[in-house]
Amino acid sequence: MLPTSTANNLILVVDDTLTNLEIISIALTEEGFDVATAINGETALQQIASRLPDLILLDVMMPRMDGFETCKNLKNNPVTQDIPVIFMTGITDTESKVNALSLGAVDYITKPFHKAEVLARIKAHLQLSILTKNLEQRVVERTAELDQALRELQDFQVQLIQQEKMSVLGQLVTGVAHEINNPVSCIYGNLGHAFTYFQNMINLIDLYQYYYPEPVTDIQNQMIEMDWEYVRSDLPNVIFAMKEGIQRIRDISSSLRIFSRSDTENKAECNIHECIDSTLLILKHRLKGSENCSPIEVIRNYGDLPSIQCFPGQLNQVFMNILANSIDALEEPSYKYSVDNPRQIFIHTFLSKNKNQVFIKIKDNGIGMSEEIQQKIFEYLFTTKTVGKGTGLGLAIARQIIVQKHQGTLEVNSLIGKGSEFTITIPTA
Repeated sequence: MLPTSTANNLILVVDDTLTNLEIISIALTEEGFDVATAINGETALQQIASRLPDLILLDVMMPRMDGFETCKNLKNNPVTQDIPVIFMTGITDTESKVNALSLGAVDYITKPFHKAEVLARIKAHLQLSILTKNLEQRVVERTAELDQALRELQDFQVQLIQQEKMSVLGQLVTGVAHEINNPVSCIYGNLGHAFTYFQNMINLIDLYQYYYPEPVTDIQNQMIEMDWEYVRSDLPNVIFAMKEGIQRIRDISSSLRIFSRSDTENKAECNIHECIDSTLLILKHRLKGSENCSPIEVIRNYGDLPSIQCFPGQLNQVFMNILANSIDALEEPSYKYSVDNPRQIFIHTFLSKNKNQVFIKIKDNGIGMSEEIQQKIFEYLFTTKTVGKGTGLGLAIARQIIVQKHQGTLEVNSLIGKGSEFTITIPTA
């Protein structure tokens, strides 16, 4: 039940007639109210500045500042605008009553008045004021509770989306990696044998040329047609290039497995640099550039970091979301690059001085963000990208993973035309 007691409330009585002040003050004091008095509007406003009354009884006709002007000043001041004002005057015309109520007064009592009626009205308006304040407070508290519930619901939705996304991605990547590994291993293993066989055949042909330096015409013509000397010198390069290509596929497959590793309920030991490198390898196709975009240079400045306890799969997702956003910023067509101003991403990792935190800074020299966007960048479903290119979940998920799952921090600092820098901190223990 809401409290409605009016005991010990301060009533300010403003009247230029001392007799009226005395009569009203005695009546209010006998009812348990604290009473303050003023003989005009100016004095009343000065008193209110030092202590706010709970209700004001206000006369109309006063010197220097009348009641209407006093009421107007009270209602124009945010500090005093909610104090109930009751006009108590001998002026009885309707126009004055309308004017008083339109200025914000809660009541209008005409003289001569009955003591019991005045006290009853004062108590009623004080109780209404108390109830209103309590109701406003309850509304504020309830609004805060609803906001908190909404944030928790959004966090839960983000978590569900993230878990489902990583689960599906993990299953897909595991299947693809398994299917790729078998033929890739076969090709990689046989390339060594193929090079050995080729070298043996070269040795055999060299022996033939040594003992039979003058081959028949058909053999000579065939050697000229196939450009034997070029084939002999280039085939090792072809086999080497194939071996490098297969190694690249093996690296990608390994990076996919590292990136999409399944997280258990407990944290696991993880190499931060390995996570970043695997993510960059997956994004390499976007770093190469295109006809309309120059390549993006990634500059790594890795510190000496220990392995930390974390959820590696989720941490990889954070790096993926941040790096993908940096690439998007660098691909913004409105921002121009040159030889003197190439597209770049800087990655800097280091330990805090007391070695209890790992810092990961990912910075680009892209188009940057306004202060307004920076305030919203981690909000659920907020995106600056066009329809179909952004969901507004990437950075919200990233922050949830860092803050809630790893007890760390994720912050952004950006300037229009200068680029953006995301700073991640993760406890080492």
